[in-house]
Amino acid sequence: MDTGKVILGALAGLATGAILGILFAPEKGTETRKKIANKGKDAADELKDNYNSIINSLTSKLESAKNEGKNYYDEGKDLVQNAKSQLDGVLK
Repeated sequence: MDTGKVILGALAGLATGAILGILFAPEKGTETRKKIANKGKDAADELKDNYNSIINSLTSKLESAKNEGKNYYDEGKDLVQNAKSQLDGVLK
């Protein structure tokens, strides 16, 4: 059996158990709905935080790569200028 399917099945079972536990808890319906809404809001907030964290990380890495590329470009430009100056000196 594929490990991914086992993990997905376990997560689905866990989520189903949590929902059934909340629905069959001996509380008023309004309290149960509040709990479900709060759990959904917490999950959405966590997902949003994870998304923002990933975006920030990728932005930082992209900026770093951009700066490194610019440095390589500037170094290459300087090398070409130096080679050109040396060649002009030899030809004159």
